[in-house]
Amino acid sequence: MATSKNTTAFILQQLGHTDRFTVRAMFGEFALYADGKVVGLICDDQLFVKIMPETAVLEGRSERAPAYSGSKDFYLVPEAVITSDRDLPAVLLAMAATLPFPKPKRSRKS
Repeated sequence: MATSKNTTAFILQQLGHTDRFTVRAMFGEFALYADGKVVGLICDDQLFVKIMPETAVLEGRSERAPAYSGSKDFYLVPEAVITSDRDLPAVLLAMAATLPFPKPKRSRKS
């Protein structure tokens, strides 16, 4: 089941900081970026956040689940946390600060 654009808009609205958070389409689902780095996925209209030391605060409030068949586990962030946890944007930005930038894609030679 593909994620609706309304879901991505809702999550971005709840995170605020519109200049720091973005989403990009990815195979019918979306990748969530913070400061240009992937911090999570939005799949099946649900937010999945990478499990890292910086996101350990989500451990008691989120279950672990794969974002898609065959993926590693992520924190499955419930809507209640998305709408009420004012620290969630800071957690995602802290995580982004520790991640490397994606490697630039090489241009194809003709």
